[in-house]
Amino acid sequence: MTHTTIDTPIGTLTIVAGEAGLTSITMEDHRPAPDEATWGECDDAPAAGSPLAEAAAQLRAYFAGDRTAFALPLAEVGTPFQRRVWAALAEIPYGETRTYGWIAERIGQPTAVRAVGLANGRNPFSIVVPCHRVVGSTGQLTGYAGGVERKRHLLDHERGARLDSVA
Repeated sequence: MTHTTIDTPIGTLTIVAGEAGLTSITMEDHRPAPDEATWGECDDAPAAGSPLAEAAAQLRAYFAGDRTAFALPLAEVGTPFQRRVWAALAEIPYGETRTYGWIAERIGQPTAVRAVGLANGRNPFSIVVPCHRVVGSTGQLTGYAGGVERKRHLLDHERGARLDSVA
């Protein structure tokens, strides 16, 4: 495992990768707090074309308003249920939001709204797998691993970013 960090408008992001691809993208004050001991060595200058370098480049383009989707090798871990929730998150269009209930319906478990919320909160790929696009049933902003203010910032960013350049 190796990791790198990048500065963004929402603070420092830590990108972690292993042999199978990216294993996490986390924010400062991320909740639940990641186990930094699993991040491996820090690579401040990842090799061009490496998953770390590619993730950093794509995230910078996202924050510049030049990217609306990501194409990165994700080494997903998690239960089958969590992975289904995360796949549904990836279907939420850029600049739009969906509810926890929508995700529960989408994965064929309409009564699993609370479980969807828990799985959403365990998403290891902040921003890339867009858990920030999930809101409460009345549209209110609800919990977010990086804090509700970061969630608001990301949603506002997506609603105002340039859409003339898509991934």
